[in-house]
Amino acid sequence: MISVRKSADRGSFDHGWLKTHHTFSFAGYHDPRHVRFRALRVINEDWIGPGRGFGEHPHENMEILTYVLEGALAHRDSLGTGSVIRPGELQRMSAGTGITHSEANPSESEPVHLYQIWLFPDRHGHAPSYEQRAFPEAERLNRLRLVASPDGEDGSLTIHQDARLYLGALEPGKSVAHPIAAGRHAWLQVARGEVSLNGVTLGEGDGAAVNDESLLSIATSDAPAEVLLFDLA
Repeated sequence: MISVRKSADRGSFDHGWLKTHHTFSFAGYHDPRHVRFRALRVINEDWIGPGRGFGEHPHENMEILTYVLEGALAHRDSLGTGSVIRPGELQRMSAGTGITHSEANPSESEPVHLYQIWLFPDRHGHAPSYEQRAFPEAERLNRLRLVASPDGEDGSLTIHQDARLYLGALEPGKSVAHPIAAGRHAWLQVARGEVSLNGVTLGEGDGAAVNDESLLSIATSDAPAEVLLFDLA
């Protein structure tokens, strides 16, 4: 069964310096029908204006993944990390027992476009930690590249949850397949373009919850697309 979450139906806010879409309930947006999906708690699509950002703020007991589509995002945290995340790079921050961080657009002229994802951890009380890695487009082109997993398989970032995140960049007329093991579930988020998911059309910004399916077929038509696929317990 595939349940579509249309882009236009997400919680959307324009704060001037920040344009944001919330797939699930977040901050001032609450929809009891869309609070979480399995371990997924947040999928936010953000555009942050030049020279703006989020000041220092705390998190606890959450696995936070950030993927930049365009521009750059500067990160600082209480672990002493200072980094810049660029397109094709994925950041993992395990908030654990507590961490503070800030995120800002260092550009004076260009916005940064990103996805930020939160997953519940497998338990409370992990030590806070940080990872960042580049996954070049060649590794994601016309395939699903594993980029986050519980065991760091295939050079992926390590998360404290029985979940796997794949990134795929599909050229026009291409398709990829992903088997879903019995008892597992999936979420597909379309970051760019349009795809067909087992015959269901999804546009840019659309998401889809997947239950009771054994195989996913993701295909493009006459334009390229980019997707994030979560394989979830």
